[in-house]
Amino acid sequence: MIAVIDYGVGNLFSLRASLRHIGAESTVTADPDEIRSADRIILPGVGAFGDSYCKLEKTGLVQVIKEEASRGKPMLGICLGMQLLFSESLEYGVHKGLGLIDGRVVPMADELPGGLKVPHMGWNNLKILKKSGIFKYISDGDSVYYVHSFYAKCDPKYISAVSEYGIDITGAVERENIFGTQFHPEKSGETGLDILRAFSEI
Repeated sequence: MIAVIDYGVGNLFSLRASLRHIGAESTVTADPDEIRSADRIILPGVGAFGDSYCKLEKTGLVQVIKEEASRGKPMLGICLGMQLLFSESLEYGVHKGLGLIDGRVVPMADELPGGLKVPHMGWNNLKILKKSGIFKYISDGDSVYYVHSFYAKCDPKYISAVSEYGIDITGAVERENIFGTQFHPEKSGETGLDILRAFSEI
C-alpha cells in the first residue's frame, strides 16, 4: 500500500489515477496511522513552499514523515513535495523544510540565461547521473514534464538526474530510502508511469 499524503496541496486525482493504472494499491490520507501502516509514502505538492510546510505542520504530519523516513520506509516527494524534503527554501523569504536531504531550494530566475521563461514549464529530457531504484524501467534521455520556478541545490551525491534548461536543473534526488522528482511523473506519460511503477516495487 502506498500512502499519498493529503495536506491540502497537490495534484491528487491524476496521481491516484496513475497509481491505479499501474496496478499499485494506494490511499489518499492525512491519517497518521494509515501513513505508518503503509509500505511506501508519496508526498505530492504544488504551490508555495512556506504555506505548504505550514499546512503539513498543522496536520501534525511533519513528525510522522520524519519518523517513517528514519525507519527506512521508501518515500517519494513530487515537485513541491520534493522541495519540502530539503533543509530550507528561499521562496519569498527563508523557510525551513523537512531536512531529510541537506540542501536548499533557490529561485531559477536568478541563474537562468536571458530569454528563458520562468516558470520552467514543459517537457525536458532527463540526464541520468547515477543508478536509482526509481529509474529501473527508464533510460537516459527520456522526457518528463516540469512546472516550477524554484529548484534544489545540494551536494551532487544526492542528485540522480538533471535536465538542461539553460543550466542543469536538479530533476531527481535520492538519499537512501528518500527519493524526489522535481518533474511530475503523473504528467509524464509512459516514462512517468514507469517511474511510479519502479517506486512501487522498492
